[in-house]
This record gives sequence, C-alpha cells and structure tokens, in this order.
Amino acid sequence: MKSTPQNSASEVGNENRNMPGRREFLGKLGKGAIVAAAAGAIGAKPFLGGTVSSVLAQSTTAQRAFDAYQYRLNTALFNFQNTPSNLAHPNNGDEALYPNKINSFSKGLPHKPNGEVVNSAYNSFRQAVNSGLPSSFELIPQGGDRRLVNPQAGLAFDLEGSDSHALVQPPAPTFASRETAAEIAENYWMALLRDVPFSQYNNNPIANAAAADLTLYGADFKGAKNNAGVVTPRLLFRGLTPGDRIGPYLSQFFYQPCFFGANEISQQIVTTVPGVDYMTDFNTWRSVQNGVSQNPDILDPTRRYMRNGRDIGQWVHIDVLFQGYFQAFLILANNIANTIDAGNPYNLSNNQEGFGTFGRPAIGSLVAEVSSRALKAVWYQKWFVHRRARPEVFAERVHRTLNNGAGYPVHPEILNSINSGSRLGGFLTPGNAFLPMAFPEGSPLHPAYGAGHATVAGACVTILKAFFDETIVFANPVQPSADGLSVVPFTGNPLTVGGELNKIASNVALGRNIAGVHWRSDGTESLLLGEQLAISILRDQRASYNEQFTGYSLTKFDGTTIII
Repeated sequence: MKSTPQNSASEVGNENRNMPGRREFLGKLGKGAIVAAAAGAIGAKPFLGGTVSSVLAQSTTAQRAFDAYQYRLNTALFNFQNTPSNLAHPNNGDEALYPNKINSFSKGLPHKPNGEVVNSAYNSFRQAVNSGLPSSFELIPQGGDRRLVNPQAGLAFDLEGSDSHALVQPPAPTFASRETAAEIAENYWMALLRDVPFSQYNNNPIANAAAADLTLYGADFKGAKNNAGVVTPRLLFRGLTPGDRIGPYLSQFFYQPCFFGANEISQQIVTTVPGVDYMTDFNTWRSVQNGVSQNPDILDPTRRYMRNGRDIGQWVHIDVLFQGYFQAFLILANNIANTIDAGNPYNLSNNQEGFGTFGRPAIGSLVAEVSSRALKAVWYQKWFVHRRARPEVFAERVHRTLNNGAGYPVHPEILNSINSGSRLGGFLTPGNAFLPMAFPEGSPLHPAYGAGHATVAGACVTILKAFFDETIVFANPVQPSADGLSVVPFTGNPLTVGGELNKIASNVALGRNIAGVHWRSDGTESLLLGEQLAISILRDQRASYNEQFTGYSLTKFDGTTIII
C-alpha cells in the first residue's frame, strides 16, 4: 500500500498574515481562472501621457517593461500549463506500513533505548511537514545539539524553471525488498574497500568477493554489470551513464590543470587518515541518531590526488555543492575557443563574442545558479514526499535482527550474505553488522531520498553539456598513483568531455554512498531529477535571448540526444 503525501498545495500557507498563502491562493483560484487572469493582464496597455517627446521616451521604456513582463509571464504560463493538475508524488508506503517508523527519517529526534524514534517526536515532525508552518518546525523536539537541515527549502518558490513540486521521483525501494538488501550490501562493500586504490580492484581479494556477492542479487542489484549480467571488480561502484565504464574510476576533471583566473587550483586534496571508521557500536550509533555532535575527522597531513573511496568520500564531505562542476567549467573555459559547443551563436559572428550571454561569465554563473534551484527541488522530495531513512539506520536494523532478536522484516538475502563466510560474513567483524561510516557524524540531518549532491550534479553537468562540445577528447588524460602523490599518464580508450562530465556526476553521487550516507537509488534517480530541472531552466533561458539561436543540444544521462 502506498501513501500519498499529506501536504497538498492548499495546506501550505503563510501564518500571521491576512492574505492567503501563495500555494493556497493558486490552489483555490484554479488553473482556468489563472490563465484567464493572465490573458487579461497581457492585453492591458500601459498608461502614457505628457508631451510628444516625453511620450516617445516613456513609450520605449514602457514597451520594454511590458516585454519583460510578458516574457516572464509566458515562461511561467508554459511551466504552469505543462504541470498536470492531478500530479501525484507517491512514496514507497513504508512510513504508513511500519508504526515504529523503522524506515523513516528520524535523525536529530530523540530515540528510544532500542534505537527506534520516540513516537511523539515523530508525530511532531509530521505535523510540521503537513502544515508547512514555520512555527510548527520550531516545535520539533531535538535529541541532541545538531539541527535539522533546512526542511522549509522544499516549500520555496523560484523565478525560473519548473517549480520544485512539479518534478516527480519514483518511490524508493521498500524496507523489506531484495533491492534494498542489494543496496545495503553494496554500502558494506564500499566501506570495506575505502582504503583500496580504485586502480587495484582487479587484483584485490575483497573487491573480487564484492563483485561475486553483488552478482548474486541478479536484477535486484542496479549497479554496473557486463553484458553477461556479471559485476566485475573493474565495474564495482561505477555509475550507469555513458562514460562511466571507460577509463579510470574518477573523472579527468579531478586531475586536469585548473585555473581560476590567475590562480592555479591544486587538484590535490586534504583527505583523512586510512583505517578510521565511525559508528560501529550501538551507543555511538544511538548518540549520533539523537543528533549529538561528535569529535572531528583525523586528517592526513599529506595532500594527495584522490585515488580511493576514502578520498572521494572526504571530498564530498566538505565540498561546496557546485564545486566540482565549476572546476570542470574552469578547465573547459581555459580553452573556450576549442571547447565551446558548435551551436553557440557567436561561432558564426565575425565581430562579436559571447560574454554576458553565451560566454564565460554567463556559463560559470549558471553552473552555480542552477545548484540552489536543484536543492529546492530535491528538498521537496526529501522532506515532503519520501522521508527515507539513511543506510546507517538500515544497517542497525540488520544488526539488531541478527544479534538482538529485533525481528525486523529485513530481506533474508542480506542476512544470508552476512552469515556466510564466503560472502560479506567473511570480511565484516563477527557479530557486528553496523555500517562503518566515513564521517564521525554519519549522515547529515536530512532524509536520504533524493540526494542533494546527486541532484546538483545532474543539474550542473547538464548545463555544461549544453554549452560545451561533448565530443572533445582529452589530449593528455591522467590517473593517480596508488599513493595519491602524483598523476601518471592514462593510455586506454579515448576519454571525451561528455563521458567525463557524466563520470564526475556519478563520482560525486556514488562518493556519498562510499562514505555510507546514501543509497545507490538515491543517486541514480537524483541525477535524473537534476537533469530535468536544468532542462527546464535552459528552456526558460533560451526564450530570453536576442541572438539568433537554434537551441541547446546535449546528451542526456540515458544516452539520448535532445535539442532545447
């Protein structure tokens, strides 16, 4: 049974005001009335008066003001009319199915001695979500000193692109499903392999065991496989987009020379020391679920090029969310004459070049700009639709089912794997099924599905693919040494801009999984959510240009080419 979110547009209002809330007003007015009102506004003419000369001056200004208004109105109407009135946002039904909320987000709320959320606290949280009232969010009880991350962003409006509530993510896998068992198995293997360089997976016994174990899940494991449906060590933890299977695990955009104006940006990072993981006992786990702050990471004093899961995990731990794609932009823009997309209108101009439109400032600022809109879209999914628990919570349910008689309806396949000496059980600490976390605080204090990093990745990469030539091949591809102290030439198959843009998006999405804070389906579906959002923004932007422009051409994550 699937439940429908209880925060319809007509229920979300603005308190302490005499006027109705924005979504409430639109919900009561109805689509036909809104379209009619807009049409009437379009027909209205501005008032003009004064002498002939002043009328001419005012007419020019007024006409421009009206044209700007009409552009904004037309783009808004297009988005409005292309949003079905009966648009549904189904979730996986687990919140309604389990009264003890074993698969619902509750981090930062007080938890019982058995690790389950205090019911009254969860009810208060749901009341806030249902009402949308700022004051209701202030009444949610805290279990520790950490605070919930920005739930009201999911109710914010925006001035460009599709509204956050007009985009849909399919339901996440259910708690008891074999797909969830496969996803948590991958999380365990990712944790076990954090300190192994990606380049050494083929010959590593843990990587080979991981590939064999994940293959046993068949179609229920949604990760990369070869044509025979087998997970191989080389394909471990890779994404599903064109480009993900080719070349080194991490994208060239993490290694190529990068200049921010006159400043050179080092691609070496401050990472954390190997062998240190967190939240592997119940008391620490419960303290973290309550929202109690933990001691900070232990940092490696040596800067390194990213070469393993711990490195990419630390990168996605503290990055500015559009950072990787802005660096990709800087790398591409450093030679913009040779990397710009063929459809750029200034390719055909004899005496003009792009700047505020179709040039470096326009592209760079849009990469950053789209990230905040992507976050609003996914924050609605997180807080108001799905409210999926994090992998660290599911692993605790597995642990207590195996060792404490909790009786949770965990799929038997993951229990079999942990109990088998030739599968996960041969590598995990006996009697301990907690997920070893890369961060002391574990996951952030917002729900798992969708993923913020992955949605931003999908949006930003889509912008870059729209403006740059995806077919360009990297002339001097590199890969990191096993110790991360240098980069060495890569001599395999050609690596293209489009493929490496897809790869950096997957790297960031899956880097969060390697750290233990997300599920594979969080990343897969959120890349697509970000892509949808970016396409809607590019569509709105295209209508604003004065240049003769045939449209943006780009390759989507599924490999199809579109023109916007």
